[in-house]
Amino acid sequence: MKSVNNWLEEYGESHQNPLNKKIHWICVPAIMFSVLGLWWSIPNSYMPFIFDNLQLNWAIIITTLILIYYVKLSPVMAIGMFIIGFLLLAGNFYINIKIHTPLWKISLMIFIVAWIGQFIGHKIEGKKPSFFQDLQFLLIGPAWLLSFIYDKLGIKY
Repeated sequence: MKSVNNWLEEYGESHQNPLNKKIHWICVPAIMFSVLGLWWSIPNSYMPFIFDNLQLNWAIIITTLILIYYVKLSPVMAIGMFIIGFLLLAGNFYINIKIHTPLWKISLMIFIVAWIGQFIGHKIEGKKPSFFQDLQFLLIGPAWLLSFIYDKLGIKY
């Protein structure tokens, strides 16, 4: 398995253009949020309730499995991704119980718009998205953004 620094460096090669980077700061979290919303929307009536009105669902299960990937990649990075994952799940929970539009519809709209933004960013960059090379880059993109926050805070990953 490549080191976290190798993954981030390789991902960064196709993300040099400042406008593409800005687009990624908006679109990567939006895609993460929308994917969790789509997973959240998979029927789960057979799953147990975790808390009062929070039922175990596919978004929670898959996010937990993805966190295992991040732990293997970098335990310090996994802590940040856990916090981000928790916040994104909480946002989806809130939308699911408070907004009258079905979560899957909101998530699908966000997903489509965010991916359009990503492809525009890569058109500007002049390079294909990294995940065309390796699907693991779909998980490295969020870590790449988190690495900038860690660098600013002086946190070694």
